[in-house]
Amino acid sequence: MIIKTINRRTFVMGAAAAASLPLMFGRATAADPLKVGYIYVGPINDGGWNTAHEAGRQEMLKALGDKVVSQYIENVPEGPDAERVLRDLYNQGNKLLYATSFGYMDSAVKVAQAYPDVVIEMCTGFKPSSNNNLSNYNIRFHQARSMWGTMAAMLSKTGVGGYLATLPVPEVVSGINSFTIAARAVNPNFQTKVIWINTWYYPPKEADAARALIDQGADVLTQHTDSPAAVQVCETKGVPTFGQGADQSQFGPTMCKSSSLDLWGSFYTQRTQAVLDGKWKPEDTYWGMKEGALGVAPIVNVPDDVKAAGEKIVAGWLDGSYDVYKGPIKAQDGTVKAAEGAALNDGDILGMNWLAEGVDGTLPS
Repeated sequence: MIIKTINRRTFVMGAAAAASLPLMFGRATAADPLKVGYIYVGPINDGGWNTAHEAGRQEMLKALGDKVVSQYIENVPEGPDAERVLRDLYNQGNKLLYATSFGYMDSAVKVAQAYPDVVIEMCTGFKPSSNNNLSNYNIRFHQARSMWGTMAAMLSKTGVGGYLATLPVPEVVSGINSFTIAARAVNPNFQTKVIWINTWYYPPKEADAARALIDQGADVLTQHTDSPAAVQVCETKGVPTFGQGADQSQFGPTMCKSSSLDLWGSFYTQRTQAVLDGKWKPEDTYWGMKEGALGVAPIVNVPDDVKAAGEKIVAGWLDGSYDVYKGPIKAQDGTVKAAEGAALNDGDILGMNWLAEGVDGTLPS
């Protein structure tokens, strides 16, 4: 598979345009429950990304009861096979489809173009459909990474952190930058070493990369991968780390200091209800801590001052007093990305294709 860095700046601009479009889909009847299909890039028991999406689906089912029926397909590879699976779900009567991984985007667009009567919600995508039957949704993952960076800098003895990265798409790049910028606000000399594994879910490769980062001198670690493999390595090595997507403390009861929690249930319930009510329209969604789409697991096994610092970051995101992307911010080459007093906007974050000062690594071409 060839992986390319893709710019998402059109995500936010598309949201504004879509908000003015007319309603498109009629109300579902009580006698005919809405069929809702999901596709997942990995197994639902991966302990991270896919586990969180499945929890959101279950919450939606509980909230909407017999008004909906749902099915999911797990372990769907990104690429052409996703289009086949989406088409198959449509042909089985699913009129609302959730495609839950970035690499499904082109397939989702093709299916939306082919079937004007289907509604598709594309996770972390940015492309529209000319039929106006596709929306994109995302979470401000970088908010939790800023908490990890703050705590990592306080826990590190060497001033070197490790970041296990998946693919060079903006959500991952933003996570690396957020982690590093926050860490350097505590320790201006902090460095983040990055290893790219070019996949979302491959536990053996994730574990090997985590070990390599530790061997390179990182004494605190975080990641953007779907499985808890890196957390398990850190537990055996005695290296502080942070889970992602779902609470991964069971895989690192001593070393996993907290986890980001992707909370999709409210979004899935709201958007599915909109289809049921005939009120769905294409509008891109970018939620974070304030909207209840991103949470953090309890902070454990750290000194009181580290816990307080992490909790302060969360409180700042919630009340608007904190923004990790408030300047001054520089890229690796010294280019000023946000001047003193200025801040990056959503378009800047969703289209991020540069690494911040303090990152020891490069973006794959």
